[in-house]
Amino acid sequence: MPNRSVSPEIDRLISLLSKLPGLGPRSARRAALALLKKPDALMSPLAQAMAEAAERISTCKICGNVDSSNPCHICTTPTRDMTTICVLQDVSDLWAMERAGAFRGSYHVLGGTLSALDGVRPEDLNIASLIRRVSDGDIAEVILAMNATVDGQTTAHYITDHLEPTGVKISRLAHGVPVGGELDYLDDGTITAAMKSRRPF
Repeated sequence: MPNRSVSPEIDRLISLLSKLPGLGPRSARRAALALLKKPDALMSPLAQAMAEAAERISTCKICGNVDSSNPCHICTTPTRDMTTICVLQDVSDLWAMERAGAFRGSYHVLGGTLSALDGVRPEDLNIASLIRRVSDGDIAEVILAMNATVDGQTTAHYITDHLEPTGVKISRLAHGVPVGGELDYLDDGTITAAMKSRRPF
């Protein structure tokens, strides 16, 4: 509902900000006020950065990453191991992997997970292009880095079933106790996964 105490321009700004993840109406109002109070330091640079991003950023035709080059810088880096693909649900997961610096292969972003409840079908995700990459390329291993949710595991099983005929090695991230975690604070699913993924000490 429009706020009659502010101008239509401010109301539209708040409305658009409230559509961002993690920003409800109240947080959007605070963010809008912060921008309006510092137009030169915040609003103008933000508007310029958004315009440049809208113009230059595209989705990588190989892996699904977002970048100013297509293919993206990860897919064109010669020092990366292109025989290993890490399959992720979203670009944010790719960024997390890169931040950790624990993986130096290539990626494949699905764009979500299968979900009967939300009506997300295999054709709604980048699964067919993954199968083509594995079938057409010299791929040695596919790492399924799905979230440990019902939808994440359903997606992992679906992909495994469709990749098995290619003969590629399929693995998944270990699930269990996080570094620094205490058993008393973990949920039952995490403890069960940790027990099943136990290894020699």
